[in-house]
Amino acid sequence: MVRPIVKDSLFLSKPSVQAGPEDLSIARDLIDTLSAHRSTCVGMAANMIGFSKRIIAIAPISLPVVMINPRILHMADSYSVEEGCLCHQGTQETQRFRHIEVTWEDMCFETHTASFDDFVAQIIQHEMDHLEGILI
Repeated sequence: MVRPIVKDSLFLSKPSVQAGPEDLSIARDLIDTLSAHRSTCVGMAANMIGFSKRIIAIAPISLPVVMINPRILHMADSYSVEEGCLCHQGTQETQRFRHIEVTWEDMCFETHTASFDDFVAQIIQHEMDHLEGILI
């Protein structure tokens, strides 16, 4: 189900809580909503559609990938970048890392760990900021 984008900064500034199997419908809604905004969006966090759960979806090139309870294990090579978000107007400058290592659970709750670079790493960091209640 495509959900409306939340723009309430008070709600978005609250850290998200761990997700479990009972939250898979949120992950599916996140995929649907990200797909509906594909022309202007490459990633989304669950709080952007009204759920304070630790779930993100990214789609930098093709089909969305869902990451449940993601954690960054390692970051390297800091840089500054301007970013925008569907949750607010305009852009803001922020610090990101070109290389990150992330661990997460997929929709079957199997654990994965992988390294990401450049734009994909930036997308993941932006969405994970949402999970912490950080608005960029």
